[in-house]
Amino acid sequence: MTSNLRKCVLTWVACTLFTAGLSAAAPQNPEAPLVIQEQGSFAVGGTVVQSPGNYDPLNPTSGGQTLHGDHARVFYQIPAQARKLPLVMWHGFGQFSKTWESTPDGREGYQNIFLRRGFATYVLDQPRRGSAGRGSVAGTISATPDEQRWFDTFRVGIWPNYFPGVQFSRSPETLDQYFRAMTPDTGPIDTNVTSDAVSALFDKIGAGILVTHSHSGGMGWLAAMKNPRIRAIVSYEPGSGFVFPEGEVPPAMSSAAGKLEGIGMPLAEFMKLTRIPIVIYYGDFIPRDPVTNPGQDGWRVRLAMAKQWAEAINRHGGDAKVVHLPEIGIHGNTHFPFSDLNNVQIADLMSRFLAEKHLD
Repeated sequence: MTSNLRKCVLTWVACTLFTAGLSAAAPQNPEAPLVIQEQGSFAVGGTVVQSPGNYDPLNPTSGGQTLHGDHARVFYQIPAQARKLPLVMWHGFGQFSKTWESTPDGREGYQNIFLRRGFATYVLDQPRRGSAGRGSVAGTISATPDEQRWFDTFRVGIWPNYFPGVQFSRSPETLDQYFRAMTPDTGPIDTNVTSDAVSALFDKIGAGILVTHSHSGGMGWLAAMKNPRIRAIVSYEPGSGFVFPEGEVPPAMSSAAGKLEGIGMPLAEFMKLTRIPIVIYYGDFIPRDPVTNPGQDGWRVRLAMAKQWAEAINRHGGDAKVVHLPEIGIHGNTHFPFSDLNNVQIADLMSRFLAEKHLD
C-alpha cells in the first residue's frame, strides 16, 4: 500500500469512528459537538393584500401598496446524516418558537435533543405570533399583568407555591425566563390561517412528523386533515379543537375553567386522522375529580375529552393513544413536559413511539 493510500484509509477510518462516536454519545451528552449540515429560515404560507389605487413614491399613501402577512416563520436545522423524516415543532397559546429551544433553566430543549438524535427540526412561529407577527387583520395588544394566572394554568403550582415534586426549577432566574418566553398575538387567531400555513410548510419540505403543544393540538388535527404529508402527530397537552364525526360529539364538559366542547365534522374528513399514528401526552397535577382551582380543573376535562377523542379515532380504525404520565410512573410534569427538568426522559418516550411506528 502506498504512503498516500495508507493516509487516505487511516483518515477515512478516523472520520468514521469519530462520526460513530458522536452519533452514539449525542443523545446522552449535551456537551458533544452538534454536526449540522444545513440551517436557515424562511416564511411559508400567508396572503398578500393589495390596496386599490396607484403607488406614488413622491407622495406615498396606502394606495397601490401591498401587505404580505399571515405566514408562518420557520427556522430549520438539518444534522449530518439526518433521519428520513423531519420533526416540525409547533408552539402553544401565548408562546412562540422559544418553546422548543433552551429550557427556562438553561438546558437543551427538544430542538437540540432531537438534532442530537439525528432528526432535522423545523421550529415555527405561527401566523400573527412572534417573528411571524405581520398579519392581514388588525389586532390590539394589551399590557395587562396576568403571569400568576398562567403559573397556575401551566400547573407549575398554585401561586405563589410550587407543587410538591414539580419538575420545574425553583430558582427566581428560571421563573423570570419562563415568564419572558410569553408573547402576544398581533391579530386574532384564525385556525384556518394557521393550519393552512403549516400545511404549506409540509408542501415545501415533504413528509414529516408534526409535534404540537397545547393550543396547536387542535390546529394540528386540521393541518393533518389538509395534508397527507403529515405522517404522524405527537401532541403535548392539547387543550382545544377536539374534532369528532358529526353525530358522535360527546356532551360538553364543565369545569371551574369553563365548558369544553367537542367539534363535529363530516365523517370523511375525520377519517383522514385514522390514517396516521397519533400519541398525546399529559403531565401531572391533573385532578381526577372536580376541584375549585380553574388552573387545574380545566385540564381534568381536557384529559377526559382527549381520551374520548382517541377512542373515537380507534373506533373508526385509527391508531391514537393518550399517555397520562403519572399513570406510567413519571411524576411532577407541568403543562410543558418537553422542557421540564426530566425532559430527556420525556423525549425518550417520544423516541420510543417513533421507533415503534417505524418513523425514525
